[in-house]
Amino acid sequence: MRWMKGAHIVKAFKIALAAVLSILTANLLGLRYAVTAGIITVLSIQNTKRETLKTARNRALAFLCALILAFLCYSLLGFCVGAFIVYLFFFALLCLSAGWGEAIAMDSVLISHFLTEQAFGAEMLANELLLFLVGTFFGILINLHLRKKEGEFDRLSRQVDEEIKGIVYRMSENIRREDKSGYNSDCFMRLEDRIRLAKECALRNWNNTLWSRTSYELDYIRMRENQSRVLRNIYDSIVQIRMLPVQTMQVAAFFEEIEAQYHRDNDVGQLLDTLEKMLADMKSAKLPASREEFEARALLFYTLMQLKEFLRLKNRFVENHKSD
Repeated sequence: MRWMKGAHIVKAFKIALAAVLSILTANLLGLRYAVTAGIITVLSIQNTKRETLKTARNRALAFLCALILAFLCYSLLGFCVGAFIVYLFFFALLCLSAGWGEAIAMDSVLISHFLTEQAFGAEMLANELLLFLVGTFFGILINLHLRKKEGEFDRLSRQVDEEIKGIVYRMSENIRREDKSGYNSDCFMRLEDRIRLAKECALRNWNNTLWSRTSYELDYIRMRENQSRVLRNIYDSIVQIRMLPVQTMQVAAFFEEIEAQYHRDNDVGQLLDTLEKMLADMKSAKLPASREEFEARALLFYTLMQLKEFLRLKNRFVENHKSD
């Protein structure tokens, strides 16, 4: 079936396997309510290692609080539904305030066992603690196989790069034209979509790496996000240019040079040097002969300043990650 993706099948198998192992282990230990261990395991499985560990930590802290609250409620009010309701009110209030909302249902299932058994002795306390530990252990264990998807990030980030190259190429073509009626911003929607997918992948990779982590992927996408915003500003300038001063062809050629030298390891130092010379030449050029030329040259100068920011973003990224 087309709707049944391979990733969904793998995750469903992983959840079922972890739950079964958890229940079997609880049975081998002779624990009551062994199925609860399987439920805890299912609720402990998250999409990344860091999410799984964070969830387990929060639920452990919440469970300790739940035990204290339950002991007080059952001791003061007896083993009745009213005591459980009072416990549930204060426990839910605590969890929601502390950001432990995901622990309310799971920990309360464990606490309900004391009500069912009408006892809060050492034996029941040990039973619930072991159910929690077994269920959480298999939830964490089943997620330890998760790995960074470097190949996927490389593919998605190269799609981002190709979109940016295409945008720079179209800028070099359209800045030469007085009539820009056919020049639209659709390309930026495609770029933003590519950046979103690559960013999601980078975040997953970051959260699936517990040791020796590098921020290269996240910094790379952050750099491309910032460059995308700069290119938006450049596009807004280009579409306003209605006449073509002599400097226009030089700026267009510079766009072509950026496209030709576009690769992720280039520190763009030479391009920045070339740009500084162009800015100096533009400042020393003869004054515009008309208002239209003045406005057009001002837009060209602004475009070059934005290109300077575009290149500086890349230069800073490469300098910061030379050792990666």
